[in-house]
Amino acid sequence: MNGVEIAALVVAGGLGAGARYVVDGLVMRGRTGAFPLGILAVNVSGAFLLGLLTGLGALLAPSWLAIAGVGLLGGFTTFSTVSVESVLLAQRGRRDWAWLNLIGTLGAAVVAASIGLMLGGLLPR
Repeated sequence: MNGVEIAALVVAGGLGAGARYVVDGLVMRGRTGAFPLGILAVNVSGAFLLGLLTGLGALLAPSWLAIAGVGLLGGFTTFSTVSVESVLLAQRGRRDWAWLNLIGTLGAAVVAASIGLMLGGLLPR
């Protein structure tokens, strides 16, 4: 990657992180102390989009795949927040929600990524 492409990747990562903040905030508005549906929605939709992008990979230059995948979607999705929220849920005595958050995020994200890959591979090139 050249300097302009690396700069684009960095900007895309910031945009992805900003989008995560907005989506999480919209989903969780007025739901303090509730199950973390916002980050679940972020990670599942991000997994779907990355699967779709990967399925469409032949249509994009490798540098633009990295900008969109590593930058934008990498900034958008978050494993660390799922981990911290799960620990906090367990500490608050909600071990059931903690396990649901961990297993549900992983399972739903894998299914979403699979659907994205399948759809991306089916679209005409």
